[in-house]
Amino acid sequence: MKRVAFLFAFLLLVVGASARQDTLKYRISLKDKAATTYSLEHPEAFLSEKAIARRAKQHLAIDSTDLPVCRKYVDEIRRQGVRIVVTGKWENFVTVSCNDSTRISRIAALPFVRATEKVWTAPESGRPKMATRRDSLINRPTLHPDSIYGLAVSQIQLSNGDKLHQAGFRGQGMTIAVIDAGFHNADRITAMQNIRVLGTKDFVNPKADLFAEGSHGMVVLSCIGMNQPGIMTGTAPEASFWLLRSEDEYSEHLVEQDYWAAAVEFADSVGVDVINTSLGYYAFDDPSKNYTFRDLDGRHALMSRQASRVADKGMVLVCSAGNSGMGTWKKITPPADAENVLTVGAVDKNAVLAPFSSVGNTADHRIKPDVVAVGLGADVIRTDGNQGTANGTSFSSPIMCGMVTCLWQACPDLTAKEVIELVRRSGDRAAYPDNIYGYGVPDMWKAYQSRKP
Repeated sequence: MKRVAFLFAFLLLVVGASARQDTLKYRISLKDKAATTYSLEHPEAFLSEKAIARRAKQHLAIDSTDLPVCRKYVDEIRRQGVRIVVTGKWENFVTVSCNDSTRISRIAALPFVRATEKVWTAPESGRPKMATRRDSLINRPTLHPDSIYGLAVSQIQLSNGDKLHQAGFRGQGMTIAVIDAGFHNADRITAMQNIRVLGTKDFVNPKADLFAEGSHGMVVLSCIGMNQPGIMTGTAPEASFWLLRSEDEYSEHLVEQDYWAAAVEFADSVGVDVINTSLGYYAFDDPSKNYTFRDLDGRHALMSRQASRVADKGMVLVCSAGNSGMGTWKKITPPADAENVLTVGAVDKNAVLAPFSSVGNTADHRIKPDVVAVGLGADVIRTDGNQGTANGTSFSSPIMCGMVTCLWQACPDLTAKEVIELVRRSGDRAAYPDNIYGYGVPDMWKAYQSRKP
């Protein structure tokens, strides 16, 4: 009887341990891709047709960063008793979760591992881990028949984006990835039903309902994708969208940058042209991970390194500058310090700087932000399905992103880096850029006209 009781207790212990949630996550940086089974001569084995075509059109080389993380390495890491969370091929890392840090010590000793870093510790028990209910819907937005943009007309007219629309450039044939937090109620808001959503993916928690999680991504999406004349028309109303969640609103840890890096690579793989991300990080639940001003060099933060590669893959990344202008930090927040991206600060509808808009320059003395757009009193759709306003560079970024998308549609011969430079040159402060407004408010019609044959 004692033996049976012992076995029963042992089984309960094993079942309990297997059901217990992992409490630690680590980023495992790898030395190389020496064990790869892929070849750069056959990119069709690891890149989509669209990704290959985008690179070819812009004369961009397919290189070792495009090769997947070595499966042999991933399998050996998994055999150490950890769970694979995401992998990142551009920066060559594997993110894992476990409960036992001694397993990470064994992984660190593997010959192909360069470094390990703890990037997440589970929040205190009892704190929520995913959304369980949604906000109530009203779905009775106000009609403004005097403009197809509704009240949002000023935020596109400031950069003459409406003239691109009038010329027929509304984002048709272009694909935008919105990498953000949740897209709360975006699938149920009647005014958003005709937004062309190609698909969704949740990198934080695949078991969660991306449309029940936080509203930030939904509001961001409304700035670009709305296509309800008289209610609201966004800045790229005819574009197609991928909705990707990388922001964990229940804690603030480095691992969100791992999710973000994986989301960017996914966007590349499905043929995205332009990425908007209204996210930025400089302070964390673990203060030892906090950034300092000298870290804003485009290379220190994982997501800044990842962001700096986006244009080399043929995509344009538009990102928010940050909302720290009135605080002690004041500076832009990674990935806004990355190279070859469009970092967007915030102004009001009279082009006056929003006091919260984060400022530059970068630690290596590059101009940031790059440009500014409306982010103070920006017109958006709320989670109840009606119109509202919002403040933040979170909204100036997508407002600009949609116009950049339409400009690229109008000038399809340009490379990603040429689009970025064209937008900068069209700014009203291009002759004397600074670390507050950057190159200023871009004139999208002027940019287009300068490219016409």
